[in-house]
Amino acid sequence: TAYNESLEKAVVNARAIAETFPAAARGLFLEGQPGVGKTHLAVAVLRQVITTRGARGIFYDTRDLLRVIRSTYDPVNQVAEMDVLRPVMEADMLVLDDLGAEKTSEWVEETLNHIVNARYSAQRTTVFTSNYEDKPDTTDPDSLLFRIGYRMRSRLHEMCEFLDLDGADYRELPPN
Repeated sequence: TAYNESLEKAVVNARAIAETFPAAARGLFLEGQPGVGKTHLAVAVLRQVITTRGARGIFYDTRDLLRVIRSTYDPVNQVAEMDVLRPVMEADMLVLDDLGAEKTSEWVEETLNHIVNARYSAQRTTVFTSNYEDKPDTTDPDSLLFRIGYRMRSRLHEMCEFLDLDGADYRELPPN
């Protein structure tokens, strides 16, 4: 079935990145409906490169990362913005989960572009997951392009292999 093929292709690509790291030329962009296993696969790649390659890796839900960065603007908080951003931009591998789920704003777009461009320029492997479909429609609020903008989408296509995980929610599949 198409369901199995898309998941198998994703697993093969994820395994290839984990096994060739840090030589992997491109990261991954895993898109699909909630529950198909995007985050699970992204974390598996991250764990693999940390344990087998000694890589410095970081996982962040995009909304949590933005919340942490925003909290550095509070004068009571002793953590500077760069203290949060530096490890994110300099990690050997970053998993940025649920891209596009955050509420869009100019600040969000600038902040995410800053992180993505820094990682792109330094040729650091990044794995993204998103529930939003990558289609060239600026008017559909459920499209990735609508959620993240042209600049970011273009950059992601330069730095990632896009894989669509298609299928039923794996939590609802009958046991083998």
